[in-house]
Amino acid sequence: MKISWPEGKTFAFTVFDDPDSQRLEDGKRLYALLADLGFRTTKGVWPLAATRNPNSPGDTCADAAYLEEARHLEKLGFEIGYHHAAPQDCTRQETIEGLDAYARYFGHDPVTMANHYNQEAIYWGPARLSGARRAIYNLATLGQTRNRHFGHVLGHPTFWGDICRRRIRYCRNFVFLDINTLRACPAMPYHDPERPYVKAWFASTEGSNVVRFTRVLREANQDRLEAEGGACIMYAHFGHGFVEHGEVNAQFRQLVTRLSRKNGWFVPCEALLDFLGLQTPEREISPGERVRLETKWLAEKFFRGTS
Repeated sequence: MKISWPEGKTFAFTVFDDPDSQRLEDGKRLYALLADLGFRTTKGVWPLAATRNPNSPGDTCADAAYLEEARHLEKLGFEIGYHHAAPQDCTRQETIEGLDAYARYFGHDPVTMANHYNQEAIYWGPARLSGARRAIYNLATLGQTRNRHFGHVLGHPTFWGDICRRRIRYCRNFVFLDINTLRACPAMPYHDPERPYVKAWFASTEGSNVVRFTRVLREANQDRLEAEGGACIMYAHFGHGFVEHGEVNAQFRQLVTRLSRKNGWFVPCEALLDFLGLQTPEREISPGERVRLETKWLAEKFFRGTS
């Protein structure tokens, strides 16, 4: 289905940036570039600092200067997404505290989220998959992620599925190699009745570090995204090599500058997903679509390296 994008735009592009390893000053440099070029994307945050065994470096909203910068970006039109309460395994009560802190900081609940690799990750690891594909995943990973994520498991200390359903609209799931995320996952945003605690899922395109991001965003792919009239939601960690020694990576700068000159709709994930949802309201994924998505993601993950 060819989409008529708002404002006469010919395609859509955005980013969900996970906060892993990202420091305040580096983030400022990168987001200043995006803002100057006209992009408005989604910056994921941890509302709380880790109080024990942090599992990832990176600043959190517990730092006053970091929080001030996140609020500044939101005023500029960026979206502030959610990456769990803190860079540590969180109990149900800690998740509630994290969501409440987010609401105090920004005046509303988060709209979009991406799982971190905490215990409370929801429908993560093998739970992302169904039937035989789950068994294949467990075999391929030697069961390393089995019994590690419990956000959807009623009765577990980290369970928060009912809260997720009530307070968050969109959750990221599968990551694909195609720059046209919408071609890889034409159903998004979709509800999966087998995973009822998430209102709606969205997919993204692999860009987890600067090498992968720039590989996907190369000139030929930009031109194809434009020609197809598609939509790209990049999965990124802007803390993974995008800024080094105080300088934004030169290839990244060149590529996003080129992209900014095209007739793209450069809005945050929230706005893009809301718009797509209006095209196919109340979309529930069919069993056949689920099989196709899971099979495609599984094949790319183990043979071509997505997340």
